[in-house]
Amino acid sequence: MKKFKNEVDERIKSNSRNKELKNLGHQFMLASTQPKYSYNFYWFGRPIIQYPQDIVAMQELIWKVKPDLIIETGIAHGGSLIFSASMLAILEVAGIIQSGKVLGIDIDIRKHNRVEIEKHPLSNKIKMIQGSSIDETIVKQVYDFARDYKSILIVLDSNHTHNHVLAELNVYAPLVSKGSYCVVFDTIIEDMPEGAFPGRPWGKGNNPKTAVREYLKTHPEFEIDSSIENKLLITVSPGGYLKRVK
Repeated sequence: MKKFKNEVDERIKSNSRNKELKNLGHQFMLASTQPKYSYNFYWFGRPIIQYPQDIVAMQELIWKVKPDLIIETGIAHGGSLIFSASMLAILEVAGIIQSGKVLGIDIDIRKHNRVEIEKHPLSNKIKMIQGSSIDETIVKQVYDFARDYKSILIVLDSNHTHNHVLAELNVYAPLVSKGSYCVVFDTIIEDMPEGAFPGRPWGKGNNPKTAVREYLKTHPEFEIDSSIENKLLITVSPGGYLKRVK
């Protein structure tokens, strides 16, 4: 396995230098965004609205980090919550963690989505809070809930404007355990053409990637794990896999 891992590491490094391959990945992202490619996938029966590559990356991270709490901002149909819950359930069955929980926050948890999530077989591993992820009362609830957990991983995937994501980073990134990750989704917005998101308050110059860049200026405890995007090549989170290193 050591030899195999070394070969994988070398291939990933090679990808980072392969301009043609990286460009092909970017071209796919450009071509697949408008037809809503990411809306075509389900996890255990619920729409997950993610690219398969990022789903695999999250699986690897959760297995590596072994968190007992995963906090996610943005719920939508709940597929990502179900995915995280399924991974924590596996960690429990394997005896790696004693008990894990997924905490989801969304400003609008629609009734039909809440019903489906709450009747899912993995619902016992999920808690949901309705409200703005950056509202002081919601943040306090999250911190109170997180107090009893040892290893925490954060996923930010709600409002994608610069100010909102930066505020989320400021309040939630401190909860991330050393060696764990704060994953900021949809940093790809900065790399898309001007006007690619009509009717949305975010776009080029105002998005999760600009927020990440601003946050990292004063937070050396986090580093971008570029090996993940170099491995995936197709991802909505280039520069968005943030590892807490100290």
